[in-house]
Amino acid sequence: MERQRRFMSGKDEYQFQHQGAVELLVFNFLLILTILTIWLFKNHRFRFLHETGGAMVYGLIMGLILRYATAPTDIESGTVYDCGKLAFSPSTLLINITDQVYEYKYKREISQHNISPHQGNAILEKMTFDPEIFFNVLLPPIIFHAGYSLKKKHFFQNLGSILTYAFLGTAISYIVIGLIMYGFVKAMIYAGQLKNGDFHFTDCLFFGSLMSATDPVTVLAIFHELHVDPDLYTLLFGESVLNDAVAIVLTYSISIYSPKENPNVFDAAAFFQSVGNFLGIFAGSFAMGSAYAVVTALLTKFTKLCEFPMLETGLFFLLSWSAFLSAEAASLTGIVAVLFCGVTQAHYTYNNLSSDSKMRTKQLFEFMNFLAENVIFCYMGLALFTFQNHIFNVLFILGGFLAILVARACNIYPLSFFLNLGRKQKIPCNFQHMMMFSGLRGAIAFALAIRDTESQPKQMMFTTTLLIVFFTVWVFGGGTTPMLTWLQIRVGVDPDEDVKGEPSSHQEANGFDKSRTKAESAWLFRMWYGFDHKYLKPILTHSGPPLTTTLPEWCSPISRLLTSPQAYGEHPKEDDLECIVNQDELAMSYQEQASSPCSPPIRSGLDPDTSPQTPSKENIYEGDLGLGGYELKLEQTPGQSPLN
Repeated sequence: MERQRRFMSGKDEYQFQHQGAVELLVFNFLLILTILTIWLFKNHRFRFLHETGGAMVYGLIMGLILRYATAPTDIESGTVYDCGKLAFSPSTLLINITDQVYEYKYKREISQHNISPHQGNAILEKMTFDPEIFFNVLLPPIIFHAGYSLKKKHFFQNLGSILTYAFLGTAISYIVIGLIMYGFVKAMIYAGQLKNGDFHFTDCLFFGSLMSATDPVTVLAIFHELHVDPDLYTLLFGESVLNDAVAIVLTYSISIYSPKENPNVFDAAAFFQSVGNFLGIFAGSFAMGSAYAVVTALLTKFTKLCEFPMLETGLFFLLSWSAFLSAEAASLTGIVAVLFCGVTQAHYTYNNLSSDSKMRTKQLFEFMNFLAENVIFCYMGLALFTFQNHIFNVLFILGGFLAILVARACNIYPLSFFLNLGRKQKIPCNFQHMMMFSGLRGAIAFALAIRDTESQPKQMMFTTTLLIVFFTVWVFGGGTTPMLTWLQIRVGVDPDEDVKGEPSSHQEANGFDKSRTKAESAWLFRMWYGFDHKYLKPILTHSGPPLTTTLPEWCSPISRLLTSPQAYGEHPKEDDLECIVNQDELAMSYQEQASSPCSPPIRSGLDPDTSPQTPSKENIYEGDLGLGGYELKLEQTPGQSPLN
């Protein structure tokens, strides 16, 4: 008997390894098909189905094959045995079977409708990812790439509007979705589809928080390909990046909201505790990510790692990932930490890297973002058939679709109206309609929903989220190009020329007077940019004025220690600084010319007849802070040599 048990154990271990290889092989083939499809779409300029939608289609087909072409491995799987003595569900269950005691772990609650022999299908079990894989492996490179590749020129021009949509808009969305879904839950209870007490108001708010995470990756990819108006692109991209961070922290805060008595009754103490948790977690995650970026900037500045680009790139990658892991270990939110780590790395550390490392880091995170994003969308298609505990409730699904549309409208239109009251550069109606149309759901909402599927309400939320993601990616994403044409939104715009050039008649018709951007962006960032240019950039990078000219004389020992020797050599002229502020391209700025001691010497000043870099479709040398049209005037500091 013991020998037979050992043989079965070895056989199970071999079968487990075999199933793991099958799982990886399936995803490998799905990615190969996706890449070939992307090439086909780009070659034929096919924009009615984005690559993420194609990945979901392939995942659906593969999930359908796995679901119905594989047989259960255990004949006893799906059989339910009654345990009359158990009044609750223990986390660990010890079962005596023919004088042999076996240990079983609690996994999740299963609906009566989902009891079937497929519950024991080992292939389907292996195809169901551990939710932590999404948060610890797949999501960090996506979020970091969003921060590291942020187009800060237009981002900071519209920062006030972006913050309003990301914070206040997300709060409005989650409250509206929560209230509408609570009404539908009451209707389901009245119709006898739910028991009273199974679905609380806090569960509706939880669903509202995870569904408020927009992810218009399909729309943004088409915008980038068509070179849509940069202000519209920036409003959508900036909102989605910060909105993801807000939605993740908000979901965590709602999940720990615990009223002392009735979950359906408002508890002021628990509410303010959740608000405090939200602010504390967000601020702590922001500080954690920024701190790791500062450490990376100092290491790359004061060491000669630039002489070894491979080591420099490795250190950059590991410290950036450490920001995520440290935040998670400290019970903060790693997604928020890695987002702001990416923004700060692009602003400071990027200036210190060698030219090889700049190229490698840009391409590395772009590649990781591409793979992780397509794996997630492939898995979404698989999960519709391989996840074995779906709960399809028509009323709840219809409520979810109605709720996200109403919440998006309550977010975009009222906030745009109030923003336009204080903006000289108005947000036109066609931009608002396009932003309303672009409220897709994607990887973040899916990852938040799949992270907790233990109870039947959470399983119902996950199924509804999956269907909403399918619908928005396929329908709204596929309709992006016709919608741009119908709303008469201009395409084929060069962002740099658009900022430098005079406004066209079409721009004036939309209310976009680019010459007014200077006055609007200056008041937000005059103080920040002055502080950053005089103190932070010289401390963390090789650029900027020497600290010996900006700090008091009694700080001269520290100033000499922290100031890079390159900062004494060359100073940008006033027109150079105008180029830095306007263009936001490191390769065209003084910072790039004198950033790294390992870079070959480049003559100071910009030749007006020669561009330092040949324009291309994708400029990988991006990352400096840009303020649009804000004109920076240099002040003569005592002890500083006059500019040539």
